[in-house]
Amino acid sequence: MNALDVAQAARALGLTDPPEGFVENPFPFYDALLAHAPVLPQPDGSVLLSRHRDLDRIYRDTRLYSSDKKAAFGPKFGVGSPLFEHHTTSLVFSDPPLHTRVRKIMTSALTPRAIARMEPGLIETVDHLLDAMADKPRVDLIEDFASTIPIQIIGNLLDVPMDERGPLRDWSLAILGALEPALTEEQLAQGHAAVAEFKAYLTDLVARRRAAPGDPETDVLTRLIRGEGADEKLSETELLQNCIFILNAGHETTTNLIGNGLALLNDHPDQKQRLLDDPKLIAPAVEEILRFRSPNQFGNRETTADIELDGLAIPAGTNLHLCIGAANRDPEVFDDPTRFDITRKPNRHLAFAGGPHVCVGLTLARMEGRIAIGRLLARFPGYRLLDGRVRGGRIRFRGYASLPAVLDGQAG
Repeated sequence: MNALDVAQAARALGLTDPPEGFVENPFPFYDALLAHAPVLPQPDGSVLLSRHRDLDRIYRDTRLYSSDKKAAFGPKFGVGSPLFEHHTTSLVFSDPPLHTRVRKIMTSALTPRAIARMEPGLIETVDHLLDAMADKPRVDLIEDFASTIPIQIIGNLLDVPMDERGPLRDWSLAILGALEPALTEEQLAQGHAAVAEFKAYLTDLVARRRAAPGDPETDVLTRLIRGEGADEKLSETELLQNCIFILNAGHETTTNLIGNGLALLNDHPDQKQRLLDDPKLIAPAVEEILRFRSPNQFGNRETTADIELDGLAIPAGTNLHLCIGAANRDPEVFDDPTRFDITRKPNRHLAFAGGPHVCVGLTLARMEGRIAIGRLLARFPGYRLLDGRVRGGRIRFRGYASLPAVLDGQAG
């Protein structure tokens, strides 16, 4: 598809029926949206927004733009269904007072001191995975590495027993997959089943933790049960659904951050060499990975009053699709935005959203990315990807389902 075709497709882009090539490579479409249709009405009455300044303002204004998704998710999931209950009760899709209560507990648990205490365990986990890959003739950097790290870290955060962590990834993928703009009946059924199974498991885990509480300094589940840091305790439904949210949010996005980073460094050998020459660049490298291939490509808000953007009248109750992936390529904010530059500064990306809903786990995610990518690169500087990489195949989340690779000294 040539540039003119992309521009025309972008002007008519509908997220529920995207043009050919969009899922595989949305970035030319993002650039065309920014240039030609930064405020784009959708066939279902929603509006797609792509400019950095619009997203930044909307994230900060909780008066005009609500995170509550009951109106949007009712028709999509069915009011009262497992997916509806989960996605309208979790931290990310709620407004105060629920958002305030849950966020207070999380921020009181994820202090800089608490996250620093997690670092030795994270290093041990990463090094164990690197040791396990060392003698394999061929590895999958998602299955063998990137997807395992956040499950273990978030599992540790809630003190989920090691032998009970097996189903967590599949549950997470099914539940978050249901956030795609368009779903098949099979995807919907899988999402409902995953919430029901996850909730049943957590009901038992919470009962065990009530009987034998953990150390609230290190066990976030005990803090959530007790309501520590909040003005009042969570209801049982709020507790269970936000435990699901914590496990899901910490898994998918961090897996994508690590996988995307390793793929980008493979595909940009000059930047990989800069990082090998100066390992201290790992912190800005992680920020550029977050900007250039944001793990979460879209956010949402709902208007609480009539507004106008670029001459378009948008009524109250309109669902806004906030295209993070496009905003992080906005030439108004980023010089040469299509270039991957691990020394980019400043780097005002929106990968973690912004305002009161800025990702509560952003410091932990950055640490996971820094340690996972940095230590793999130090141990296996000659790693290279093989043919056959498989993208996640989603619109909302950007990552890989498989990254076949060889490490130092391995034969393809």
